[in-house]
Amino acid sequence: MSLVADEFVFTTAQYESGDWDSAPLVPANLIDSVARYTSIRVAPQGAIVPLSSDALLRHPLVYLTGHLPVRFNDAERATLRRFLDRGGMLFVDDHNHDVDGMFHKTATEELTRVAGPLAELPNDDPLYRAFFTFADGPPTTSHELNGWGDNLVHKHLLAAKRGDRIAVLYSNKDYSSEWNFHPENKRFQSVDTTRFGVNIVVYALTR
Repeated sequence: MSLVADEFVFTTAQYESGDWDSAPLVPANLIDSVARYTSIRVAPQGAIVPLSSDALLRHPLVYLTGHLPVRFNDAERATLRRFLDRGGMLFVDDHNHDVDGMFHKTATEELTRVAGPLAELPNDDPLYRAFFTFADGPPTTSHELNGWGDNLVHKHLLAAKRGDRIAVLYSNKDYSSEWNFHPENKRFQSVDTTRFGVNIVVYALTR
C-alpha cells in the first residue's frame, strides 16, 4: 500500500465536534502491543491529526472515538473521503457502547455520508485472522458482559468497503474503554484484550 511508511505511526483523528480525545491511553497501549507481538516497526509515540488536514493522507490507519454527537464539517468530510479512496482505513469505536446513543447515531450518519452504507461484517472476514485468530468474530468486551451501555453483546462489527477491502470499520463494542489502560498493566491480565487491535493494525498495513 502506498500509504505505508517505513515506521508505522498510530494515528488518532481530531475532529471539531464531540470529544475526540476521550480515550487518551489507547494509542500507547496499542503501540505497545504492536511492538510486543509483531515485527512491525512502530513509532514509540502516536500522532494526532486533524481530520481536515492533508497530513491524514500520510497514514494507513486512523482511529476515531468519542462519547458526544459527531458532525463533520465540509473539510473533514472531503479529506476523509480522499483518505479512504486512496487506500486508508478508518477505525471508529463508540466509547458509549450504546446503539441508541448520540455518538452512534451521528457518527454512523456521517460515515454513511462519506463512505457509503455500513453493513455487518461477517465474523469469518479476513480481519479476524490478520494476525491472531478470532474464530467467533469480534471479541466481547467486559462492558458488554457487565451490561454497561445498551446491555447488548454486539455480535458483529460494521464496515464500509472499497472492493474487498475494509475502508471504515465501526464498533459498538467500546474497545476504547477496554483498551484505555497503561500498557504496564497487561501483566495483570490473563488475556491481553488489545490483541484484536493488533489485527486491525496488521490488516490496515497489508490489505
